[in-house]
Amino acid sequence: MGFKTGIVGLPNVGKSTLFNALTRTAAAQAANFPFCTIEPNVGEVAVPDARLDTLARIAGSKAIIPARMTFVDIAGLVKGASKGEGLGNQFLANIRECDAIAHVLRCFEDDDVTHVEGRVNPVEDAATIETELMIADMESIEKRLQNLTRKVRGGDKEAVQQERLLKAALAALEEGRPARTVEVDDEDRKAWDMLQLLTSKPILCVCNVSEEEAATGNDHSRAVEKMAAEQGAAAVVISAKIEEEISQLDREEAEVFLEELGLKEAGLDRMIRAGYELLGLQTYFTIGPKEARAWTIAKGTLAPQAAGVIHGDFERGFIRAETIGYEDFVACGGEQGAKDAGKMRAEGKGYAVKDGDVLHFLFNA
Repeated sequence: MGFKTGIVGLPNVGKSTLFNALTRTAAAQAANFPFCTIEPNVGEVAVPDARLDTLARIAGSKAIIPARMTFVDIAGLVKGASKGEGLGNQFLANIRECDAIAHVLRCFEDDDVTHVEGRVNPVEDAATIETELMIADMESIEKRLQNLTRKVRGGDKEAVQQERLLKAALAALEEGRPARTVEVDDEDRKAWDMLQLLTSKPILCVCNVSEEEAATGNDHSRAVEKMAAEQGAAAVVISAKIEEEISQLDREEAEVFLEELGLKEAGLDRMIRAGYELLGLQTYFTIGPKEARAWTIAKGTLAPQAAGVIHGDFERGFIRAETIGYEDFVACGGEQGAKDAGKMRAEGKGYAVKDGDVLHFLFNA
């Protein structure tokens, strides 16, 4: 179950520096999980989760396999992209394929690094990209509505539903609001997601600050955080330069370096975790002597569908899930201790998996 976050931003905001740090970090993690660079601008990274290490230690697992997220370095946007400026349509197509957008915003002052607009104002930069995406969505919706006319007249139920949702999105966009602000009913959610509107995707604002301000942020990053809160988006403060340096150090060296800077953890870890939360994802674990593994599912996923993430046969032949909560697994010293203490539960098809559950699935082959 792959989840893809596109890294976007205006030129010279530190976007590629950040992506390079991500991919180097991923390469360093390759001993622990299968890593591949799918294309030059695509990389997978582990989702940091200290619980997995704890569970592996208790179970004596030989291998540790974390959950993963895919990040895509999307070419720098310029004003007019919706009209084909810069990479234009290619840029927009790449975003459409992503589940979320990490918008890197320049929140540092540096006369040696030219800003494409000749000033440092991350809130206006965010508005520039949002505007381009809104314009592209409006043009796309108008074309789609024209193409749906005949089917709607013929009473095609799917077409009628699409038309209703597209018109709701267009109304929001014409009011200057992104499509993500439209309230969508549960029965419309699947059809809404299939529209793949650019402005319906969740946004993570990544405030790229100087090395000196990585621990505290600055006025620029605080302005972005305020904007993000008002828009229902998320925000993290990070220094791309620091992350690039950390990506070239081993774990012990990195910990010392972070401590010297007054940082508790790498900014990339916070960024990855924020992206994970932004997408409404959670983790369950399968633990054994061979491997301890984290699996990614959406919050609210039922047990059979969670089993299907491992293999389709697990979902089709699902019988039950032997379930131990993370805290119980740790407190009882592992699976056997949890069984002896009566902390293992047998959950059926209607069970919504909880974050941190340790699961063992029983199924008919």
